[in-house]
Amino acid sequence: MKAQSQPNILPVREQARVVNDLLRARFERLLPAVMRETDFDMWIIVCNEDNYDPIFNTMIPWECWAPILQMMVFYDNGDEVERINISLTDMGTLMTTVWNLNDPDDQWMRLRQIVEERAPRRIGINQSDVIWAADGLTASLKARLVDALGPDLAGRLESAEPMAIRWLETRIPEEIELYHHACAVGHWLMKTCFSREVITPGVTTIEDLRWWYWQTATDLGLPLSFPAFFRRIRSQEMQLRWGQNDVVIRHGDLLHCDVGVKYLRLLTDHQEMAYVLHPGETDAPEGLRHGIRETNRLQDVFTATWQQGLSGNEILARALDHAHTAGIHEPKIYSHSLGYLLHEPGPLMGLPWEQVNCPGRGDVVMNYSTVYTVELSATYPVSEWGDQEVRFALEQDALFTEGGVTYLDGRQTALHLI
Repeated sequence: MKAQSQPNILPVREQARVVNDLLRARFERLLPAVMRETDFDMWIIVCNEDNYDPIFNTMIPWECWAPILQMMVFYDNGDEVERINISLTDMGTLMTTVWNLNDPDDQWMRLRQIVEERAPRRIGINQSDVIWAADGLTASLKARLVDALGPDLAGRLESAEPMAIRWLETRIPEEIELYHHACAVGHWLMKTCFSREVITPGVTTIEDLRWWYWQTATDLGLPLSFPAFFRRIRSQEMQLRWGQNDVVIRHGDLLHCDVGVKYLRLLTDHQEMAYVLHPGETDAPEGLRHGIRETNRLQDVFTATWQQGLSGNEILARALDHAHTAGIHEPKIYSHSLGYLLHEPGPLMGLPWEQVNCPGRGDVVMNYSTVYTVELSATYPVSEWGDQEVRFALEQDALFTEGGVTYLDGRQTALHLI
């Protein structure tokens, strides 16, 4: 694990500059590649204020205020992709605005003119039965769009799902460097939370950890990826000693977190574990350390099966087969893509309650330059706890490229010691 001292968090103004520069680079380099790979020459995104399309939110400047009806049109003319804004929203220099309140035509009429002039072959719209992030076009707005375009042009509308997946999941090189930093922030938060800076055995509760994490992330200006989750695992002997209603963290407890923050529009998602030392102890019991080592081994088995073009279901089946062959006890895998969104849009590789086949999202294939959670668990008896079985659940964020798998800012290989 690399993270030690608190990583630097950029001031908001500097964050805005970084995000806007990244968006320009994605528009100029990634968007044309994605449209050509999926064979769409036009992409129309329409949404309303306060009910934005998930993809719309990844295509606007940091400081953007988007009032009333929003319309974006992207058209690949063969030389470049035109980026057209048909709304009152200030997109700066990222798009060309072609409509305002003084225009004699309304937005829908202007949209039809734009489309008619370009005569696209295939028009992508954000409608999908599988990927919710590609399903941002509401029923009422689709009806308006079909009516505005007329039968001929409307007949060219198709689900933009493959294009949406590639736009959302693909990380350009500049983003990868920043993703390492975002995960360093996440690792620092967990490391600090699982320390005597925050935990006083016999005093601090699990609920205290949850609110410390939430408050500290908020103070740093970082939204949570999801509500922070902490739990305590205790030997049966300790359970009998302290009772079922005890809420305090005590010596000998095993702690687990599932947490994440958002930085520069990139989400992190981590699970790590910690042990509260008894007075005089210098390390956790060997049974607990063994559980972490074996779960790391499951991580290695799992990531070794990642392959471009394989579906999430295929990767899951291969990984579990290899894990059982390797003698890993009760392996479970429930991993997903990660980036601008928490659980979408790339391949889903298992669910805690589904270890065979995940229809739809599990059929999505893996691509290079994408990020996933290595989220899984293994269960082992702990001899020091009377062979009580303990589930060791870990989650780290990892990049998949042609060069293989890289953990973003490393991974946990030993219990945090408190």
